[in-house]
Amino acid sequence: MKVSDIRELSLEDLKGKLEEEQANFRKLKMSHKVSHLEDPLAIRKSRKTVARLLTVLNQKLTQQ
Repeated sequence: MKVSDIRELSLEDLKGKLEEEQANFRKLKMSHKVSHLEDPLAIRKSRKTVARLLTVLNQKLTQQ
């Protein structure tokens, strides 16, 4: 997910998307520990998406 797409989301959408991505990240990490993933880079992509969401969320909260 690109930053420009994330910035267009409302606060409620950001919070919902963040929870969804964090759950996905945890699931990927657990799956990788149990058995190796076909695409281990998916963990990195998910972690970066969570970081982007948190950054934009914090920016929006500080602007208010």
